[in-house]
Amino acid sequence: MTIQRDISSRAWLGLALLALIWGASFLSIRVALDEVTVLWSVAWRVSLGAAALGLYLLSRRHALPRAPNVWAAFVVMGLLNNVVPFTLMAWGQLHIESGLTAIFNAATAIFGVIVAAIVFTDERLTLRRGLGVACGFAGVVTAIGWDALTTLDLRSLAQIAVVAGTVSYALAGAFGRVALTGLRPEVAAFGMLLGSTLFMVPLALALEGAPQVALAPDTYLAIGYYGIVATAGAYLLYYWVLGQAGAGNLLLVTLMIAPIAIVLGAVVLGEELAPRAYAGFALLAVGLAVIDGRALRLFRRAAPG
Repeated sequence: MTIQRDISSRAWLGLALLALIWGASFLSIRVALDEVTVLWSVAWRVSLGAAALGLYLLSRRHALPRAPNVWAAFVVMGLLNNVVPFTLMAWGQLHIESGLTAIFNAATAIFGVIVAAIVFTDERLTLRRGLGVACGFAGVVTAIGWDALTTLDLRSLAQIAVVAGTVSYALAGAFGRVALTGLRPEVAAFGMLLGSTLFMVPLALALEGAPQVALAPDTYLAIGYYGIVATAGAYLLYYWVLGQAGAGNLLLVTLMIAPIAIVLGAVVLGEELAPRAYAGFALLAVGLAVIDGRALRLFRRAAPG
């Protein structure tokens, strides 16, 4: 049985800050996409993140691995955890609201449980986790809209692309557990972002040409934010929270990101979400709570007898 660690006040602050950073990243990406092409928005993100983490590792004198198989794993991890989901979500945000993208992003934990159950013998689906997955998946379909499953248009395709990005995140989690075990988290994050950069920059050059550099100040700020703060800085904060609160408690940040992104999208971009989006997020939240199990344990403790 997994014991959930109590969350200290410092860890709660870290969780809240991480949720704020990642919640605002959806807004910053959408702002940048007004001037930056999809592939270059991803290339800027991974290259700036790799540069910032590289400087951090250099300042801390952390050694990098030399084995070719490890660097090959970095490239694969970069494809699964950065290139594919970042590209799909950036393209999706051209056609759907940033808050809705954040809601679908919360489904990462749902698909992570499914992939882990398929790949690892020690993470099989129990009845409780199965119910949580079913509830969470119903939330995803509800947010997309049941009619989108029968009538595909550009908007519904964009929503499906974002959901596919969360599946790629889930595959990356399983691959990372197998291929990157034993590495320092910040070293693994740097290697992954560097591998993403080595793939993404040539791809953007080949398909979209040289990047546009005459950009508005707001666009530069948005690129700098999601590349340095929401990628490199967020990875460092993520692993600090992981050490403070434990892996189980990190599920909470998935639930905290979407409301922040929804509020920022409404205030800054004037976005309005359909009621089904909020209903879908509620189902997702219930599904994650069931998978997490703490709410059920608290209910059992509070029940008479």
